[in-house]
Amino acid sequence: MTSKFITCLLLTALAGAAGVAHAERADRDKPMNIESDALRHDELTQTSVFTGNVVMTKGTIVLRGAQLDVRQDAQGYQHGVVKAEAGKRAYFRQKRDTAPGAPDEVVEGEGEIIEYNGKTDDVKLIRRGQLRRYTGGKLSDDIMGSVITYNNLTDVFTVDGEKRTNEPSSAPAGSGGRVRAILAPKAAPSASPSAPVPAQPLQPSGNLNLQGK
Repeated sequence: MTSKFITCLLLTALAGAAGVAHAERADRDKPMNIESDALRHDELTQTSVFTGNVVMTKGTIVLRGAQLDVRQDAQGYQHGVVKAEAGKRAYFRQKRDTAPGAPDEVVEGEGEIIEYNGKTDDVKLIRRGQLRRYTGGKLSDDIMGSVITYNNLTDVFTVDGEKRTNEPSSAPAGSGGRVRAILAPKAAPSASPSAPVPAQPLQPSGNLNLQGK
């Protein structure tokens, strides 16, 4: 059946108002701390391969998987690619900054491959990607797709659906798949000046393509 494309234009203001939550700004400048069962390092190419129960922390960022490839570019930025064991998914977690008095927020995600770009501060969840936001320990947003890219600095995310198995290889990724999202409504701020300002949910970039049959 020919796919029909439904485009939902979600217009959201970029984070700039008081009380809006952001990812921890200091994480980008923190060193990587990595634990694993084995390590192979190449000083010439500035690359390291960690294997076996890998756990990486960078400030409040946590990455876990079966293998982590780390490289450092000429500008000194660190880049990491985490791969999961067969049939499993790698894991990502980061705390978000919140306004004083607002509940704690955490963003976490999973994917068969997770890429971290230290220069742009992006996290990409590849294959069976899922991104969740917890507010005060309760699930607020839950986004699923083939590829999810989340920017730690702006809290903007993009989602691509999966390609159908019977589509030609030339078809673009996500042309026949489906993006699933559960987004919590934004609570209206209280008139009381002493009440905490609610945190803003994760923000989709420009437009989000929801593709159905």
